[in-house]
Amino acid sequence: MSENSYKPLQGNEPPTSSGQLILVATPIGNMADITLRALETLKQADALLCEDTRVTSKILRHYGITNTLLTFHDHNEEEQLTFLLSELKKGKTLAVVSDAGTPVFSDPGYRLVRAAHAESIKVTALPGANAAITALILSGFPPAPFMFLGFMPRGEARKKQYAMLKASEQAGLSATLAWYESPRRLLETLEMLAEIFGPEREAAVGRELTKLYEEMIRAPLFSLIAHFRENEPRGEITLLLAPPKQEQASEQDVDQLLTQALETHSLKDAVTLVAGSTTLPRKLVYKRALALSQT
Repeated sequence: MSENSYKPLQGNEPPTSSGQLILVATPIGNMADITLRALETLKQADALLCEDTRVTSKILRHYGITNTLLTFHDHNEEEQLTFLLSELKKGKTLAVVSDAGTPVFSDPGYRLVRAAHAESIKVTALPGANAAITALILSGFPPAPFMFLGFMPRGEARKKQYAMLKASEQAGLSATLAWYESPRRLLETLEMLAEIFGPEREAAVGRELTKLYEEMIRAPLFSLIAHFRENEPRGEITLLLAPPKQEQASEQDVDQLLTQALETHSLKDAVTLVAGSTTLPRKLVYKRALALSQT
């Protein structure tokens, strides 16, 4: 195709003469989970940057697409930057895909995106499948705040990371945690989490999401440990840890919080603030606030 024959798919202003970089999400298992825009881009881009050409080739063959594939992964991203930026400046359209899911999200690409922005090269993204988000909405855990940890390190470094997260929770962090895990070390990880966060902490294991044998198991850590001791984990796994349960505030705690809030806020706003920071029903907090404001 000629350099000017590509029509932008995002529906806004056309790309500049410096070309454009497109981040394209691909299926995480079920081949049907790909958008029409993604398929059009895979056909029209001047080249596709992929982690493993064998994996991307399967997607292209499935949809009858032929295109130029360039290897692009963690080990060669830095050395490829100069060449790829020069191609983009010539007006080429390059599409980045990962082996599965959304590129850059725990996959290579952010250095290229950052470099493209620095050179004022147009960057756009075509959203689609993502294992962490899929697992999050299946888990039933609070979706916000949500912290994605990618792939955790090995050995003692991993345990240190978990200890740091526990310390952050003790300092006030309350978020659903999610990361990708190897089936070979899932059981070891669950045992480590039970030791640090407590065996009663709720967690969820998403396995083979969107595939034929999709599985989402949600249970306390001690129960998950027992399950996977009896059932060897297989396939691609996303692991989630529920936020710590909030302890119900005492009446004395609520009165203290309300007294402080009423000094600088209206009664309504003070009730909203305190009800949001405790597990007590808003009606009860309002009743206490009303009593305090009349004393």
